[in-house]
Amino acid sequence: MMTEGKQGLDTLNIWKKALDYAVEICQNLVPLLPPEEKWALASQLRRSVQSIPANIAEGYGRYTYQETIRFCYIARGSMAETKTHLILAHRLGYINDISLQRNLNRLDELGKMLHGYITHLRKQKTHIKEHPDVDEDYET
Repeated sequence: MMTEGKQGLDTLNIWKKALDYAVEICQNLVPLLPPEEKWALASQLRRSVQSIPANIAEGYGRYTYQETIRFCYIARGSMAETKTHLILAHRLGYINDISLQRNLNRLDELGKMLHGYITHLRKQKTHIKEHPDVDEDYET
């Protein structure tokens, strides 16, 4: 459980939002898929949505801007994969229009947040290059 004053990954909003979204999909949408999709679409959707916060976390734990950015790109790829699985579930009739749109909107919101985080990291990296007396590694 998170506590006040806690530092690190627990303070990163994009990670928290992505984690919340993964929990929502796994608890509320995956169970709606038919049993024959348990090892196919349900598994793929579960893995892709869980990969979003996992890659943000892995990048965060690397402590270099370049690697953090690289893992954010991987998380962005997982978002595109998740979107594809949601659209497929909709086209197959497993989820309705409202559910699809709500989930695509959430993915769009996460995408904007992730883009903002990547932009922030790039600016920080540029700042480091402009000030060589500052160590390239960063503490989070």
